[in-house]
Amino acid sequence: MKNNKTSIEGFEIRFAVKADVPLILNYIKELADYEQLLHEVVATEAILEASLFEKKQAEVIIAEFMGEPVGFALFFHNFSTFLGKANLYLEDLYVTPAMRGKGFGKIMLAYLGKIAVERGCGRLDWWCLDWNKTSIAFYKEMGAVPMDEWTVYRVEGAQLIALAKKV
Repeated sequence: MKNNKTSIEGFEIRFAVKADVPLILNYIKELADYEQLLHEVVATEAILEASLFEKKQAEVIIAEFMGEPVGFALFFHNFSTFLGKANLYLEDLYVTPAMRGKGFGKIMLAYLGKIAVERGCGRLDWWCLDWNKTSIAFYKEMGAVPMDEWTVYRVEGAQLIALAKKV
């Protein structure tokens, strides 16, 4: 997939390139600020460049309207043992506040669905903060189903280091 026109006049989606790293980091910080988690952002341009373009640990699409960036989505593959195949996991989807309500987020989510289908993935998964009622309504409108019977667990920081030492 290269630059792709969409059903919205002047709205295109493309895969990010190294030169987009400062923009990606800016969007990550804007999203974190919106989610009241800016204090948790430790990513730097160097970390993102290595993770995205050298190690290829994730991919990013950039949304542009009339040639100007208006949002991004960062995603990667995970794997379902029950399905026996890869899925796409959406880590972040962000549209700048001034550009919301124009259908760009819907097209971006549909574009990720298209990538998942083209790659033979079984699903497209993501998390959403419980308090983010606007996003929850948006996702449900797009056909998403909450996985309420599952609880997310995490090990990080000192606990992760301690866990690793138990081998």
